[in-house]
Amino acid sequence: MFMRPTRAVLLVAATALAPALLFTAPAFANGSAVPATTTVTTSATPVDATDQAEDDRVAIARILHTATQNNDKRVIEEANKLLDNGSPEEMRAWLETGYRLAQAEDDRVAIARILHTATQNNDKRVIEEVNKLLDNGSPEEMRAWLETGYRLAQAEDDAFYIARMLANPNISDALRAAANAALDDGSPETLRYFREVGQYEVDG
Repeated sequence: MFMRPTRAVLLVAATALAPALLFTAPAFANGSAVPATTTVTTSATPVDATDQAEDDRVAIARILHTATQNNDKRVIEEANKLLDNGSPEEMRAWLETGYRLAQAEDDRVAIARILHTATQNNDKRVIEEVNKLLDNGSPEEMRAWLETGYRLAQAEDDAFYIARMLANPNISDALRAAANAALDDGSPETLRYFREVGQYEVDG
């Protein structure tokens, strides 16, 4: 008879294995990072039903670990229900289809939050791309944008912000030098850091 391991044991295993399972995007200067997701793979090789159920429970525990870090509420809710009461069939079905849909729901919330911030900051590139995603984006497109596209769109808006700063004839020499250095570097991380932190350090 299949015996379910306790959630504590599963989470310990998931935490230990998590680094090999996460797609992580570069963090921005303020320490925030694009939400990560867990890769779920299925094998074409037949396995014992009990072994499959155990593997699925561990996979869901890994997903829960990542979702908890990212505060992905829908994924957390569904993963907890499965770990508490899910049958082997329900766990397998969720890994194959339900997880994708739950993650998409959480990704839409994350993208809507990004849109709110971008609107406040008049970050036109981010606003444009987010609106397209919210109108027509597939779960895969939303996930890909959060992992890579957001970083690049934000960098474009940050570079534009810094260029406008340089157009101000009253800018201090020190701030002008720091802004030019950020533009010369050109990396998304450097541009973000200068806009969020660096410009205030120079004139602080």
